Amino acid sequence: MNEQFNISASPHIRAKDSTGNIMLWVVIALLPATLFGIWNFRDQNAWILVIVTVAAAVLTEFVYEKLMHKKVTIQDMSAAVTGLLLALNLPPSAPWWMGVLGAVFAILIVKQLFGGLGQNFMNPALAARCFLLISFTGRMTSFTYDGVAGATPLATMRADGSIANVDTMKMFIGQIPGTIGETSVIAIMIGAIILLLKGIIDLRIPGSYLVSFVVFITIFGGHGFDWSFITAHLCGGGIMLGAWFMATDYVTSPITKKGQIVYGILLGVLTGLFRLYGGSAEGVSYAIIIGNILVPLIEKVTLPKPFGKGGEK
Repeated sequence: MNEQFNISASPHIRAKDSTGNIMLWVVIALLPATLFGIWNFRDQNAWILVIVTVAAAVLTEFVYEKLMHKKVTIQDMSAAVTGLLLALNLPPSAPWWMGVLGAVFAILIVKQLFGGLGQNFMNPALAARCFLLISFTGRMTSFTYDGVAGATPLATMRADGSIANVDTMKMFIGQIPGTIGETSVIAIMIGAIILLLKGIIDLRIPGSYLVSFVVFITIFGGHGFDWSFITAHLCGGGIMLGAWFMATDYVTSPITKKGQIVYGILLGVLTGLFRLYGGSAEGVSYAIIIGNILVPLIEKVTLPKPFGKGGEK
């Protein structure tokens, strides 16, 4: 009986794509950033952290559902996507056990204890990253590139107040310190184009996110419309990975078209606030988490009015 009838909240949308197919395409779209990160940080064995984190996420979901006598859902690949996104948000120098701890937190605490896929109120991978940032700040903000420990380009800009010591072309290619999957804008955009062509995402959320962010830093960044300054901010940190792959998460983003634009603008403003006035040079993770929490309110005020009584005539 449980297999024949599913009781769930609206909206009820029929589509040819299954959750498994969508998640598979997300994994495929993340492969360019993943492979580049593994090659870019090959001296730090980034591949080990990626494999261990993904495996821990899948295993946690499998063990929990077995213990709770629930249907095993690892075949929908949502746990694998969570693990992969978390791994791409970790510095390559992070020990493997941090990836495991973050994966367990993401799947068990943020996803399964709230009811599983579709019930979590925030992005599990980003929630785990914020948990690790709070718990292990030093390790999560320590970066090494080509055997040399140093600050990320965003941190360098924040420290000296200029972009003179920042190479935006290297930032665009990805030859900079950072987390495993955030450094190469080229690799991220290849994946984003795949998702756009497959119709899995559209431009409303990432477009409004990036445009509002650019407007914010242009007005309040102290450099005016300085294209080098804007490019450095767009290519640095996790804003491109966040805008195309995490802000667009189906579960934790608005379903209304107007709501998606409002949500994107909110993320752009929050990211700008955190980057320009916050305690660290980054702010994407916290911006998206706060945006996730506000999604129910955004949807409430952006729902279209029904025709008929009390609606539009």
